[in-house]
Amino acid sequence: MSAPVFLVEGAELPEQGTYLLDGPEGRHAGVVQRRGVGERIDVVDGSGVRLVGVVRDVSAAGVLLDVVDRVLEPEPSPRLVLVQALAKGDRDEMAVEAATEVGADAVVPWQADRSIVVWRGDRAAKSRARWVSTVRSATKQSRRTRMPDVDGALDTKALAVRVEQVVVGGGVALVLHEEATEPIGAVRLPVRGDVLVVVGPEGGIGDDEVARLVGAGAVTVRLGPHVLRTSTAGPVALALLAQRLGRWG
Repeated sequence: MSAPVFLVEGAELPEQGTYLLDGPEGRHAGVVQRRGVGERIDVVDGSGVRLVGVVRDVSAAGVLLDVVDRVLEPEPSPRLVLVQALAKGDRDEMAVEAATEVGADAVVPWQADRSIVVWRGDRAAKSRARWVSTVRSATKQSRRTRMPDVDGALDTKALAVRVEQVVVGGGVALVLHEEATEPIGAVRLPVRGDVLVVVGPEGGIGDDEVARLVGAGAVTVRLGPHVLRTSTAGPVALALLAQRLGRWG
């Protein structure tokens, strides 16, 4: 069984000696999970560094670890970026959670024309905070060293600009669409830049939106013979792409 992971964003993790896991994560390890002397614990900084440690002591100050190893995992290239349309019933958060477990490097909230949920004002900040919390929990659960970025919400006009920037930078933008003829497995993938995977809301992506994104350089693709929910489509697409990129080799 893999070691539990504790996430301390931006932490300076040493290469040798000892490390005190304190604060909320230390309390969670020592008090909630009751980790004991001799157990292995991994601490990650959310940016690619994994500290492999063995518990030396548990006290009110936190969990003291003997450092066994410090591993730097390089940033994947190209990056997998999920552009997830806002959806009702927390289906967008379900998509973001699964996408993080699958290996998304970033997630982008999209205020699509047919999105029933609207992020505006204080709600936008609170909703994004929930996405960040979801991503953080999924990062720990899946034992990742890198926590995906959570961008601010984009409307379709801003998304088209993002698509154009990605394509100019050598990446590709894939719009999942049930009427597309090209399968996602046949799309040529870049060796650098971003691979944007655009997923619409439950009501689907409007024709005008598709035209705008394609005009900016995106390609429409289909996943398979079945129509998937917005909470499922993105993670499935990312899994297929991760396999093609050799991440699951």
